Amino acid sequence: MRGLTDAVRHGFLIALLAGASLLVACDVKNISELEEGVSTEADVRERFGAPEAVWEGEDGAQIYEYNRQPAGHVNYMITIGPDGRMAALRQVLTERNFARVLPGMAMEEVRRMLGKPMKITTYELKRETHYDWRYLQGSNQSDSKVFTVVFDPDLRVINTMSVPDPDLERNR
Repeated sequence: MRGLTDAVRHGFLIALLAGASLLVACDVKNISELEEGVSTEADVRERFGAPEAVWEGEDGAQIYEYNRQPAGHVNYMITIGPDGRMAALRQVLTERNFARVLPGMAMEEVRRMLGKPMKITTYELKRETHYDWRYLQGSNQSDSKVFTVVFDPDLRVINTMSVPDPDLERNR
C-alpha cells in the first residue's frame, strides 16, 4: 500500500511540475507580446486574463496581480498607468524583494509586495501564522525553494526564512 501512495504522490508532483512548466511557457510568450509604455490594459487582460487582485498604485496607476502559486514559482505585478498603458511588468518572487520584508511590517504590505502565497498555515499554540511562497533560486526545478514569512497574532512580521522546497525533498 505504501508503494502505491508514493507512486500517486510522485505522479501528482510530476503533473504539478508539468502544469507549472506549461504556465511558464505561456507566460514567456505572453510577456514577449507586451511592451512597457505601448501595450494597453486590454492587451494585458487578453494575454493574462482577469487579475487575482488589483492594487492602487501611485498617481492613479493600478497594479494587477497575476498569481502563479501554488504550482508555479513566480507572481507577476503589472502596473497600468493612468493613461491605460502598461507601465511595468515585474516578477516579484525574488530574493531582492524578500530582503525588503522586515519585522513589524503588516501582512497587507507583504501581500501587496509578493502577491498571494501558495499556502497559509496557522499555528495556534505558537501564536504564529506562516505565509509560504514557492520560488526558484536558480534556473532549474531542482532550485525550488520556499520563502516563509512568520506573522504574530496581529499579523505583523516576526521573521522570514527560505528553505529547500519540501515537495522536492519528499519525492526524491
